[in-house]
Amino acid sequence: MENFPMQIGENIRKIRRERGLSLEQMAESTGVSKAMIGQIERGDSNPTVAILWKIANGLKVSFSSLIEKPQCQVSITHYKDVQPVSEDAGKYIVYPIFPFDPFKKWESYRVEMHPGCCYRNEGHPPGVEEYISVIKGRVSLGIAEETYDLEEGSSIRFAADSGHQYMNTSEEPAVCHMMIYYGSE
Repeated sequence: MENFPMQIGENIRKIRRERGLSLEQMAESTGVSKAMIGQIERGDSNPTVAILWKIANGLKVSFSSLIEKPQCQVSITHYKDVQPVSEDAGKYIVYPIFPFDPFKKWESYRVEMHPGCCYRNEGHPPGVEEYISVIKGRVSLGIAEETYDLEEGSSIRFAADSGHQYMNTSEEPAVCHMMIYYGSE
């Protein structure tokens, strides 16, 4: 990886500054000397795995957050540029807008439901939640034994570990934004 020590140093400096910590305060919370932290932040030292773990544990951040290259601050995706996946004879169309991120534990979709759509999901693992906002049209959502009728501008959040069903019983297409959060499980 090109300029790996510099990337580590930039990540550590960013976290320290965001928290308003001095080098001395960070040394106290991590057990890594002030001089070593300074050398790492400047890219003058390539820290060992043990040192990185001490810093990660002291700051209560993931190990990978110290070594990964930061993502671009702005990402634009247009659903027309995304390869959709369809079910229910093409009546239920899913556009994966922001794919699953294992660090953030969520993914985001645009969902189009044509009239007569009836798509059933058998349920996700425990801890998974779905967040759905109706952008256009009307959607009926069956969760366990209940049915929730949502119209344009309505949003719903639910534990998605049991079977649930998306339906468009109207004569007009419906469009939703869906976010799936994979929780702590």
